[in-house]
Amino acid sequence: MMISFPKPDVENFFQTFGIQSFAVNPDESQLVFSTNLNGKYNLWAMDLPNTFPYPLSFHNQSCFEIKYDKKGHYLLAVIDQDGDENGQVYALHPAGGDLMPIRTHEGAQHMMLNLSDDGKRVYYTSNKDDKTFLKAYCYDLETEKEEIILHGADSATYFGSNSPNEKNFTYSKHFANTYTLAWARYEGEDVLLTPETNKQHTVSGVVFVSDTELYMITNYEADFSYLAKFNLLTKQFTKVVEIQEQDFTDIHYDKSSQSLYIVSEQGVRDHLFQVLLEDESIKEVDFPASVIEGFSISDAGNLYMNARTATRPSNLYQRKDGRWQSLTQYGVPGVKEEELIEPDVLTYPSYDGLQIEAQFFRAKEEVSNGHVILWPHGGPQAAERATFRSLFQFLVHRGYSIFAPNFRGSTGYGLAFTKMVEGDWGHGPRLDNIQGLEYLIEQGIAHRDRILLMGGSYGGYMALLLHGRHPEYFKAVVDIFGPCNLFSFVESVPEHWKPLMKQWVGDPIEDKEKLTEDSPIQYLEEMTKPMLVIQGAKDPRVVKAESDQIVQALKDKGREVEYLVLDDEGHGFSKKENEIKVYRRVLTFFDQFI
Repeated sequence: MMISFPKPDVENFFQTFGIQSFAVNPDESQLVFSTNLNGKYNLWAMDLPNTFPYPLSFHNQSCFEIKYDKKGHYLLAVIDQDGDENGQVYALHPAGGDLMPIRTHEGAQHMMLNLSDDGKRVYYTSNKDDKTFLKAYCYDLETEKEEIILHGADSATYFGSNSPNEKNFTYSKHFANTYTLAWARYEGEDVLLTPETNKQHTVSGVVFVSDTELYMITNYEADFSYLAKFNLLTKQFTKVVEIQEQDFTDIHYDKSSQSLYIVSEQGVRDHLFQVLLEDESIKEVDFPASVIEGFSISDAGNLYMNARTATRPSNLYQRKDGRWQSLTQYGVPGVKEEELIEPDVLTYPSYDGLQIEAQFFRAKEEVSNGHVILWPHGGPQAAERATFRSLFQFLVHRGYSIFAPNFRGSTGYGLAFTKMVEGDWGHGPRLDNIQGLEYLIEQGIAHRDRILLMGGSYGGYMALLLHGRHPEYFKAVVDIFGPCNLFSFVESVPEHWKPLMKQWVGDPIEDKEKLTEDSPIQYLEEMTKPMLVIQGAKDPRVVKAESDQIVQALKDKGREVEYLVLDDEGHGFSKKENEIKVYRRVLTFFDQFI
């Protein structure tokens, strides 16, 4: 007798698990990671080389950072509450149990954790005493005394890392997403790590390789980021190595091999490189994914990463003796990876000739309903990468194709390209999206009367703006926590974001005409298509009032708009039941229009 199983349905995609952060203890006997195996994020562990996970905590909340002390006696975790992003610092025994509060302050964020080598001192940045410019602290776990070691004055200022002797440290000032400078506090002197210039640039991932020598990633005097070094004794800055048309994004020091591992971003995919410090030679290292979301090096030189592809969710990998092993086996239950859709990577000219790269997830012919969903990504200074989204894959499984362009302002295409969205949230990027649709129509890939629209965060803003400025393209629109009014948005963001807003979005007084033109709420008369609006009640980035005002304004005009508010979520979906609720509603909503 043969058993016939039904074909997988969208319910299978709802059960895909995620990974937020991870850490490996010093002797590599244990790996701890934040995952939602029970439907909510908790800390789980694996006793390596055994990869069977077991729970450590039961807090049911997101964890942004995990750090072991150097002896593996305890670990620290930064955990928020229902997506409010106010991470608090807790300690946890490696065997699990209750979370012990270490540094907590109601309504404040704690971030950028560092530990002294002896495990006695915790370094971190917080907005608990200065919500705008931040302060960095050193907390002594034995004496329970705390001192302020750094206080921002003209921008949000973040602690970086200590030198090996713990006498010096690095820090960065965040003036804008495309303008971040780094300093070293060296023998009481604040030393800028790049030469003085009037040109904006970024510095990130600064690492000490000795008490006086640092390596960093920067795009100083360049369009794409590269590796540079700085000598604190001679104050000499030196460009070390670059890869053409690739943005270096992350850097890690491997003391065991005296080398650096560097992650680079090239369009929708990442690359991994190793640089030997002896001769500063560089070689590419293969890895079993397309985008790296977390990276760690053990004292023995083994590599660990959290990475994913367009058809494989986040998984943890170990590279030992030159070979990669998958430590987790997350996938879509009941669906083989080869049955999922790899995106086509397209390039098209925008209205002004600028080349735009995009991904197109094409529904299989036998299930296609002929409809294309335009997905403007969030950020906006981010990018849609070749990474797994269960939302994408189940919609494609149900017959929808998805078009995800990396419009001007996206990262991975050089500094000049990323800066194009600054002060221009609503013109160039909007037309890049529209020109992308026209390209699909001209190529016969999309039909003019079968286009839907959905986006989250900045993508939600763009969905609203496209609905108001170009309603003729779309049959229905989904907005997921998108700003609708740039004037109220710049006033409601977290305080340490506010110094960035003039360059990023614009000044409400000086740029009043531009912000008015680019605010979706100005185009209510043209917003005539059915809408679904989704919002997290505790969202600190795009506050609930942004969605409230667009929904109420549309309802006052008698428009068809459904509003779904998640009381225990912030700027995303940290709880599986909420994610499922949202995805089901999106599918039901779009299915009405095919």
